[in-house]
Amino acid sequence: MTLLLKGVSKAVGGQIHIHPTDLELQNGTMNVLLGPTLSGKTSLMRLMAGLDVPNTGQIFWHGEDVTGQRVQDRKVAMVYQQFINYPSMTVYDNIASPMKLVGKSKAEIDTAVRETADLMKLTPMLDRKPLELSGGQQQRCALARALVKNAGLVLLDEPLANLDYKLREELRAEIPKIFEKSGSIFVYATTEPEEALLLGGNTATLWEGRVTQFGQTPSVYRRPVDATTARVFSDPPMNFLTVTKDGTRMTFGDGRSAPVPDALIQHANGIYTAGFRPNHLELAPKSASSIAFRTKLNVTEITGSETFVHLDHQGQRWVGLIHGVHSLQLGQPLEVHLDPAHVYFFGKDGKLVAAAPYAEAS
Repeated sequence: MTLLLKGVSKAVGGQIHIHPTDLELQNGTMNVLLGPTLSGKTSLMRLMAGLDVPNTGQIFWHGEDVTGQRVQDRKVAMVYQQFINYPSMTVYDNIASPMKLVGKSKAEIDTAVRETADLMKLTPMLDRKPLELSGGQQQRCALARALVKNAGLVLLDEPLANLDYKLREELRAEIPKIFEKSGSIFVYATTEPEEALLLGGNTATLWEGRVTQFGQTPSVYRRPVDATTARVFSDPPMNFLTVTKDGTRMTFGDGRSAPVPDALIQHANGIYTAGFRPNHLELAPKSASSIAFRTKLNVTEITGSETFVHLDHQGQRWVGLIHGVHSLQLGQPLEVHLDPAHVYFFGKDGKLVAAAPYAEAS
C-alpha cells in the first residue's frame, strides 16, 4: 500500500520544476517536503495529486499506474496555505460536503462529521459560518473536511503558514496525533526545519527541483548526505568554511588549527569544507577543545530569549544563534567559539565525508 514515483519530472515552458525523481511513501506515514520557496514542493504535490501530469516517469498508487488519471478519480484531499471553506455554508455542512458528493447516507455523514469535529475541537462551532470563526478555527475546518473525505492521500501545502504563532504551535503538536489514526499517506510541505522536526515521520529535502535526501526525519537532520541538504535542514542555514587536513591536524582558512576528529582521520589529506549549525557558535568556549575565530559583527537580532549575530569571517557570511540577550557593538571585532564535536566535513563534490561527532552519538 504505497504511493510510488518513478523517474517523475515536470517542466513548464522549458523551465524545469521537478528533475527526475524517485520516491516511495508508505501508508500511515507522515512525510514532510522541506525546502525554501520555489524548491519544488508544491510542484511535486501537484504531481502526486494528479493536478499535473509529469513530462516523464510514472506514478503508482497501490501498484496501479495512475499517471494519467484525473484528480477527480483519485482518493486525494488537499489543504492549502490559503485555506478554502464555503462561506455560505455552516461548519457542519462544510465538513460534510465531500461525503454528500459521494452519496453517503445522512446517518454516516452525521457520525463522521461529529467525530471529526470533536477531534478538531470544532463541536461548539458546527452551526456557525466560516467567517464567524478565527483564522485557526477556519483552518481546522478545512483540515476536518480533508479528514472526513477518508482519502488515501492527504496533501498539506504549508497549511499553518498564515496562522499566528500560538495557533501554529498548537496545530503542529496535534496534526501527527490526528492523522496517525487514519492510515492514510500524509504529505506536508514546509519551509521550516523546526516544523519538520516537530512533525517527525519522514522528510524529503528539496533544492531547485531535486529531492536531495529522503528518510526518517531525525536521521536526515543528523546525517545529511551533502552540503545542500545540510543547508536546507538548518534555520538559519548551516555555516561553512574551508579546512585543510594534514595528517592528524586540520587548519582552518584563517590559520587556526585543531586535531583531526576520529571520523575524518581515515580520509586522505587535502581540502574539505567544514559545516556547522548557527546554534553551535558560542561567545565563550564551552570546552578545552573549542576553536576561536575572529569575526566582525554586522547585525544583531534579539528574539527575546536568543540573539542572532550576523558575522563576517574573512568575507564569508556566518550566522550565530546565541542563547540569551546580548548587547554587542556593531561593526566591531567579535571572537566566537566552536566545539569541533559540532563540525561536519564535506568533500569537494559537496558529499558528506564525516558527520559531526555529536550527531553520531545522538
